[in-house]
Amino acid sequence: MSKQFSSASERNREPILAVLREELVNSRTVLEVGSGSGQHAVYFAAHMPHLIWQCSDLQMNHASINAWMQEAALPNVLPPLVLDMEQPHWPTQTYDAVFTANTCHIMAWHQVQNMFSGAAQRLNAGGKLCVYGPFNYDGKFTSDGNFQFDAALREKAAHMGIRDSEAVDALAQAQGLHLLADHAMPANNRLLVWQRV
Repeated sequence: MSKQFSSASERNREPILAVLREELVNSRTVLEVGSGSGQHAVYFAAHMPHLIWQCSDLQMNHASINAWMQEAALPNVLPPLVLDMEQPHWPTQTYDAVFTANTCHIMAWHQVQNMFSGAAQRLNAGGKLCVYGPFNYDGKFTSDGNFQFDAALREKAAHMGIRDSEAVDALAQAQGLHLLADHAMPANNRLLVWQRV
């Protein structure tokens, strides 16, 4: 069956929604980078009907995204675009917000750089980049759980690992984005929000 289920998406959707409702109250269009299974897209779009939610991911994940979309039958979720941070071909449209969850620690660092660069270019003036996931602060893990998670990631692939918040913020600043909010989330995660000047 093409429809995939992510237990992590199920667990974190409520706290993420609570923050996005606040941060995206004045937004109308959102590009999600790395829609994964598609669960977040349909859940957030259902609870924030004022948003047009544009999914995107690698081609191999589109079947699951489309399956969730077909089941939800929401008018404000758009079919996924192919977006690969290795060779990103960003849509020509601009958006009020870009959202991504649990991608920075999976991608190689140059892919994270590509994501920040491309996202900044696709944001309208005053648009927001919202990034959810675990981050280190001052080069230190925020919990034993994150330390163990990082070790498991690096064992799986050398390019993976929890990113330093300061390094990610430097990427954002270089693209004309300033840090607007740093929301503490359950399970030692954060939701960082930058705004295009």
